[in-house]
Amino acid sequence: MRARTTFGALRLATAAVCLTALVHRLFWGLSSQTIAGRNFFAYLTVESNCALVVLLIIGGVLAFRSAEDPRWFSIALSLVLTWTITAGLAFALIVWQAGLRGIRVDVPWSDQVLHFWLPAFTAIAWTLTPGHRSVPWWIIPCSLAFPLVWGGVTMWRGPMIGWYPYYFLDLRQVSGFGEFAVTSALALAIFALVATVLAVISRVSPSRRKRVSRSAARAGTARAT
Repeated sequence: MRARTTFGALRLATAAVCLTALVHRLFWGLSSQTIAGRNFFAYLTVESNCALVVLLIIGGVLAFRSAEDPRWFSIALSLVLTWTITAGLAFALIVWQAGLRGIRVDVPWSDQVLHFWLPAFTAIAWTLTPGHRSVPWWIIPCSLAFPLVWGGVTMWRGPMIGWYPYYFLDLRQVSGFGEFAVTSALALAIFALVATVLAVISRVSPSRRKRVSRSAARAGTARAT
């Protein structure tokens, strides 16, 4: 239980760091006086990290109160981590491609935290957190629901305001519909791959094996008595 308490505190601390980074990124964007700054909540990264803050707070409380996470929490966390981790990978690719094209992309510390450090830390925690539950395979297709809905709203809204949160969604900034379709399909494939990896980890992680061993030991003791 001591390990659960420690990870509960880490969850709450991570939520505080994530919230701080979101607030800094909001005001940093507003200070730029651009349409991107005024559309802070249109980014998939921002929306998924807002959900992550809520889940980490809930997870911290759960860790203090029980030895295991309920299955619904593990499922919800796996979905949100799929979105935040994939958003981080996509952002890294965007920054890399922008550099190849000679386009300047400013990356404040809050962006680095949201796109790189938090996804890496939460991925490690997903493997090590005690009391974790395995998640069903159906999280893989379900993980695509949010990106698809978000993409549909973004493509509907983009022409009306003349702006898109990511350049590859804007047909004016790519070679045509073909590049848009290929890039979008690749992004969805990455979402599915990340969800698959998280599902596999939930079944083979050290914390999962320890929980199964304890359950088997308790069952053996019960039969012996």
